[in-house]
Amino acid sequence: MADRSPLVNFQAQDGATVRRLRRGVGVIGFLLPIVLPVGNILTSSHVALLSSMSASYYTHMRNVFVGGLCAVGVFLICYRHDRREDRLSSVAGVLAVLVALFPAEPPVSITPDPTTTQKVVGTLHLGFAAGLFGVLAYFCLRLFADSRSAGGHRTAADRVYLVCGWSIVACLAVVAVGAVVHLTWDSPLTPMYAGEAVSVFAFGVAWLVKSEAVSAALVSRGAPSAAAEG
Repeated sequence: MADRSPLVNFQAQDGATVRRLRRGVGVIGFLLPIVLPVGNILTSSHVALLSSMSASYYTHMRNVFVGGLCAVGVFLICYRHDRREDRLSSVAGVLAVLVALFPAEPPVSITPDPTTTQKVVGTLHLGFAAGLFGVLAYFCLRLFADSRSAGGHRTAADRVYLVCGWSIVACLAVVAVGAVVHLTWDSPLTPMYAGEAVSVFAFGVAWLVKSEAVSAALVSRGAPSAAAEG
């Protein structure tokens, strides 16, 4: 009996670590699309949305943008669950760091005539970002949404993962098509920013649900009433 307890404690600690890493990724993904524009408005005293989330690199929110992406990258690289998730999360983590280190091409309002280096780095940024969102969509659609109830039906969490995953795919398609045909609309919210923000928000929600933070919060809120009924 004495030989088994360390193994049991290790397994419980490892499970808690996995949930914390998922929660960390989810919280950053959930908050980043909100914090960046709000922070930019507060620091610049100018009410306006950016052309994209990546354009935050050229504002007072640069450190938040880069730091948030690097934090997500570190969480994903450190994340361990099973072999397939380990490999994909490491790939996603490296891509997140590369997105942070290779900034997007500066907006025309800042640099009307970008250099060749800025254009090349901006193209790499787009490629790394597309790869990152692709891996995160795969997490939602194929790795997270894999559980079934006893009757073979999808659980509520599975449906959330599927909605999040397909939302990311749809946003990637809208951003790609918009970039090719130069899609615009009469709104300060650009297709690029909308697509990026919804994608980041969706993957944040998926990872929060996977961390069991949402279900734990619901259980803790319901606990007092359940005790009162008892």
